[in-house]
Amino acid sequence: MKSKTIIFDMDGVLFDTEIMSTKAWIQLAKERGLDGVIIRELADDCMGRNRKDIILRFQEKFGENFDAQEFLTAGRSLTQSWIERDGLPLMKGTVEILQYLKENHFTTGLASSSSTRTVMSHMERSGLGHYFDVIIGGDQVTLSKPRPDIYLKACEAVHMPPEEVIAVEDSPNGIWAAYAAGMKTVMIPDLVQPDAEMLALLYRKYDSLLALKEAFERDEL
Repeated sequence: MKSKTIIFDMDGVLFDTEIMSTKAWIQLAKERGLDGVIIRELADDCMGRNRKDIILRFQEKFGENFDAQEFLTAGRSLTQSWIERDGLPLMKGTVEILQYLKENHFTTGLASSSSTRTVMSHMERSGLGHYFDVIIGGDQVTLSKPRPDIYLKACEAVHMPPEEVIAVEDSPNGIWAAYAAGMKTVMIPDLVQPDAEMLALLYRKYDSLLALKEAFERDEL
């Protein structure tokens, strides 16, 4: 049976914001004399995780006394200033895929590790909120991706068993979370390409949201 329910990650899938966060972290690291290589590794490792998990990752690398909360707040402020100046960048095909799904009566959800406040701000700024039947932020669950909690909550919210729901992700942590939830995992890589282990978890892989839309049009999914 073809899936008619699809849950999207947000950053790096719908919005081209992962690269902005990484750039902000690297800039702050340079200003503060932190190891840029470690910061870049943390950026890759933290994709898809919520704030609590990210803080723990920073303290593992820089020690318990490192003020990760302040660093992340500064990074978010820097990223927000760029968004205020330049606008919120969409990934190629974001509007097209969401419009297609709405016109064809899909149930569409959003499950992001960003806070609900950030997610709703992005929805308001982009005008995309009306496309989603369900929106789940990372602060609505205790355990972040790569654990399955946020996707299980999203599936419960749309009243569908996970095995009948497609999850669209860009990061390994997100793929692990969706796979652990029992969903059909679709990856559209952004900053991190899947390795052989990750490829084995995927239901499908596409280069863009436009390619995903074409797959739906071919009745591939």
